[in-house]
Amino acid sequence: MWSGTPTNGLEVPGTEAQVAIDTLRREFPQAGGEGASAQVVVSAHEGQKLTDPANAAAVSELVSRLGGSPQVVDVAALDERSTSPDGRFGIIDVSYGVDGDELTTAAQDGLTAALEGARTAGLTAEAGGNAVEGGQPELGNAEIIGVIVAALVLLLTFGSMVAAGLPLLTAILGVVIGFTGIGLVSAVVDMPSAVSTLALMLGLAVGIDYALFITSRYRSELAKGHDPEEAAGRAVGTAGSAVVFAGLTVIIALVGLMVVNVPFLTVMGLGSAGVVAVAVLIALTLLPALFGFAGRRIFGRRARRAPAVVAGEQKMTLGRRWVMMVLRRPVIAVVAGVAVLGIAAIPAMDLRLGLPDDGTAAADSSPRKAYDLTAQGFGPGYNGQLTIVVDGADADAVSATVAALPGVAGVSPARASESGTVSIFQVIPTTGPNDPATTDLVNAIRAATADVPGGDVSVTGITAVNIDASATISDSLLPYLALIVGLAFLLLLVVFRSVLVPIKATLGFLLTIGATFGTMVAVFQWGWLNGLLGVPATGPIVSMMPIFIIGIAFGLAMDYEVFLVTRMREEHVAGAEPRAAIIDGFSASSRVVTAAAVIMISIFSGFMLSPDLQIKMPGLGLATAVLVDAFLVRMTIVPAVLALLGRSAWSLPAWLDRILPNLDVEGSALHTPTPPVTEEEDSAPAVELAR
Repeated sequence: MWSGTPTNGLEVPGTEAQVAIDTLRREFPQAGGEGASAQVVVSAHEGQKLTDPANAAAVSELVSRLGGSPQVVDVAALDERSTSPDGRFGIIDVSYGVDGDELTTAAQDGLTAALEGARTAGLTAEAGGNAVEGGQPELGNAEIIGVIVAALVLLLTFGSMVAAGLPLLTAILGVVIGFTGIGLVSAVVDMPSAVSTLALMLGLAVGIDYALFITSRYRSELAKGHDPEEAAGRAVGTAGSAVVFAGLTVIIALVGLMVVNVPFLTVMGLGSAGVVAVAVLIALTLLPALFGFAGRRIFGRRARRAPAVVAGEQKMTLGRRWVMMVLRRPVIAVVAGVAVLGIAAIPAMDLRLGLPDDGTAAADSSPRKAYDLTAQGFGPGYNGQLTIVVDGADADAVSATVAALPGVAGVSPARASESGTVSIFQVIPTTGPNDPATTDLVNAIRAATADVPGGDVSVTGITAVNIDASATISDSLLPYLALIVGLAFLLLLVVFRSVLVPIKATLGFLLTIGATFGTMVAVFQWGWLNGLLGVPATGPIVSMMPIFIIGIAFGLAMDYEVFLVTRMREEHVAGAEPRAAIIDGFSASSRVVTAAAVIMISIFSGFMLSPDLQIKMPGLGLATAVLVDAFLVRMTIVPAVLALLGRSAWSLPAWLDRILPNLDVEGSALHTPTPPVTEEEDSAPAVELAR
């Protein structure tokens, strides 16, 4: 058996493998990748062969059942090429007339019943391929766990069921609206299934966070003595402005995925950006309206009965103690923080990119068992066959050249298209599809056939498509990073009216992303804590994950930067000395930022419970990024650096000051002559989260 070209694989326009697939669809319609497929792997007991009478009858019955299953259009019976040299293993190709997402339950049941029949007859039978049920990512109870943890954190933070319920209500509504929009768009645009997973993950996280910040500020304004209507307006004018700019950084990062020129990532980025935009709009419109219903019930009963805080009184909270400790030894805080993150980033130097296959599926799944049986019977390279497309050249001469290369286990006879101008043959590597040696072989074939006289030679197949996709995405990492960092720098320049603060913010993110990638490599490539985290197998990092995590993590990192530092700048603009501004601003915002980070980490960690690597991997990556960025970078390194910079942190060249618009994110125009109370939620006897 010689495998054909990819069916529903990742498309990367302009790559050699993708151009070759387009040629195959024209010249070999039957191998052009239309319709779902399954590869049924059967094996006899040790010491037996599939040609033994009882086993042969079982195989014949299996082929008959597969052929009679709904939506099946072709079943390739076993022959010499699809049977292992020892006669014990065989592979049966099953082709369907529809794509994988159009397979009916009856078709899935037919495949399962055929496998069970073969097992009853004494054979080992498993199936892989994109027609096998369970190939789509599964979320399990991730979202439920995330919401439960978020509810507990909000309740501990606010000490009020009403205050805890509003962010949850608005976030869930935002997810529903986002999902509805994605569903409508999917009617006219191909929408990867991963978009819904990402939309759920991001929608819950940013929806809760944005509502959390505005709700916290609303409580603060009420505590200062403002009536509910005025408090809501001030909350939107201050925290709401910060939410707008925080949301814009996330949207910029997601829309920026378009520069990679991979349709899969473009659709994911645009769909997710839409969900974030909905979260921002709901936080600015529906949430203030709900404040009108909540009124002072936003506080718990004990808080409503508590006396007002005296103006100028400072409560020694855990956040205040922490920032004062950091500022006592700012150099040590910076050096220690950078050292820890630098050490965590060391494994990232071994980062390898690839795409998941059945070899990384759960160990007890049928696709993983089929993958292992194929490797056992035919060799590891049989799972990663390459298709060579010869256009206009001597296919036999090309085949001989390829067969002589190191790392080639076998080459099939060439066959020509009906036009006679294009020929194809398959190559079996000696190594598996995600082995670096297989990538080297693809490059060696391309180099050896680059100057074939009379035509062109291309390498394609699922393995080659994955290699080209990984290379394309890898080459786009630095340009993408430069784009979003550059745009975010300009945005933060306008927000903070400072040059040094945006520089510090972006440099801090580089530390975060290094530590995040280091953790991912240690877990998914090196196998650290695999058993504890339920990682089924080690292998390369999924090729789209780094650029995807860079985009999401950068937006979230800038969220925390905006929410923390705008409060510090607000105190500075009000006349506080730099050190006092850092302490007071940090004290006023650290509690809600801590709650927001814990919620984010909980939601992302919940997705690590999924058995699917495409969900588990971003879950771990984003949870690590938030943990590192919120607590080490933003709440430790940032205040220490600002303390070392002093007044220069808030300086801006005169010529630039005249050019930049004054957006008043801190809401300084809202200040009244009445002396403000410095502490916000601390006036309420809510249980302090950090304690």
